[in-house]
Amino acid sequence: MNRKGILIIVSGFSGAGKGTIMKELTSRYEQYALSVSATTRAPRPGEEDGVAYFFRTKKEFEQMIEDGALIEYARYVDNYYGTPKAYVEEQLAAGHDVILEIEIQGARKIKEQYPDAVLLFVTTKDAMTLKERLEGRGTETPEVIAQRLARAVQESEGIEEYDYLVVNDVLEECVEQVHGIIDSEHQRIVRHKEKISKIREELKAFAKGE
Repeated sequence: MNRKGILIIVSGFSGAGKGTIMKELTSRYEQYALSVSATTRAPRPGEEDGVAYFFRTKKEFEQMIEDGALIEYARYVDNYYGTPKAYVEEQLAAGHDVILEIEIQGARKIKEQYPDAVLLFVTTKDAMTLKERLEGRGTETPEVIAQRLARAVQESEGIEEYDYLVVNDVLEECVEQVHGIIDSEHQRIVRHKEKISKIREELKAFAKGE
């Protein structure tokens, strides 16, 4: 793979389906690498360590913070979430587009470190759909659902900081839309300065009869 990888930050309301979108995207296209986050929250049914998340104790996570092994980390609904640094940098260097599924605090921190990262925010078509999806998962108590909806209110205040809004209504269409956005980002002039400079110098040489 010749092109340089792009860091893609995906955030969104809990229940909007961002995880499902990312899994579909990585299963359809080989160019993507889905970064696995570390967390102190308990695994949900069917989640495997190292696949869904790196599940760590609070003590283990705080050691990672101390060791500087995370690009970012934050607390969300009484748990830590963070992005391991080594995996991300290895995949970008290998030319893969690395997708980080993280919350808004982490997105801000990563954008400071990687200014050319692309930020996507995933939402449902309306608030009622979001509430129904959270309830439909059947994995959380009414109290936790209430916490997540309250958090969504806060997160909605930061949407304008993102580059693209992705409305997850029909999954198939949403996945292709996200792929199209990322593919277009690869064509941005700012990502091809070396290539443009090379072509320009070659053209100048032709003009001089060289």
